[in-house]
Amino acid sequence: MELSFAKLHGLGNDFVFIDDRDCALDLTDEQVSYLCDRHFGIGADGVILVRPALSEEGDGYMHYINADGTLAQMCGNGVRCFAKYLVDRELADVASGSLVADTLAGPRPIAFSVDAEGKMTEATVNMGAPILDPVLVPVDAAPDSRATDGAPYVGHLRLDSPWGAFEFVCVSMGNPHAVCLVDDWAALPDELFPAGAEKSLSTLRIDLPGPFFETHPVFLEKTNVEFASVTDEGIAMRVWERGCGETLACGTGACATNTAACLTGRAGRENDLLLSGGLLHICWNEDGTISMTGPATESFSGTIVLP
Repeated sequence: MELSFAKLHGLGNDFVFIDDRDCALDLTDEQVSYLCDRHFGIGADGVILVRPALSEEGDGYMHYINADGTLAQMCGNGVRCFAKYLVDRELADVASGSLVADTLAGPRPIAFSVDAEGKMTEATVNMGAPILDPVLVPVDAAPDSRATDGAPYVGHLRLDSPWGAFEFVCVSMGNPHAVCLVDDWAALPDELFPAGAEKSLSTLRIDLPGPFFETHPVFLEKTNVEFASVTDEGIAMRVWERGCGETLACGTGACATNTAACLTGRAGRENDLLLSGGLLHICWNEDGTISMTGPATESFSGTIVLP
């Protein structure tokens, strides 16, 4: 089977886009993994099928599949790229400066800007309100904290690991996140860093605790795992994504991390989130929703033959 595709990324978090507006594709897990393979396929963190809108207000539905073939509810960088795909191909009203992307986590309103050629350069996505109820995150833990509005949440989930205990704030942005805010990197065990390296976020061997906590039984649908710390420039973070491993950026993870830092009093409601692939601006608005602003880029397009 030969497929036409486009490759897009948001801060290095990259996706294979396929036009499936006739809803004819039913990709197997093996086919998705092949498309995402960086040696034999195109190379990506996931596949996004562009399908007709699910809602009356929607401009299209983003069917997002992780690199391992599992279906995901939401992807923050992916939804900005989805907007660019629609705008650049005039599948949405470019003149209006806004569109609605339907996702499995619900509709996401998006405001966008374009360059002189009408190509989208940046988007601000209304990511909805963070979900704190542990039943809905979901996480098998009782709430131990309360937000300023009285909402209960899991803010001090202490989990043992081969490298000692770690504490997590549990948040959902339509998909589950476990955020570990680190105040003292030097206190973490030597095994989590390369020999002789200074202990820091950038040297953390995230490939060790990341998959361990991603699949921890307390997280009923697995989880995305963020390690972060508050700096003078913003909130620095790295992410181990559920279903695909470490990525250069994660939009929902940035929103969850901003929420966790605010809830725990480490930061205010509006911050720059400093990811390996670049910067996202996140604001937890007074109406309870979260806005995410960042770029999207198209790398190339072509055709590929699936085995």
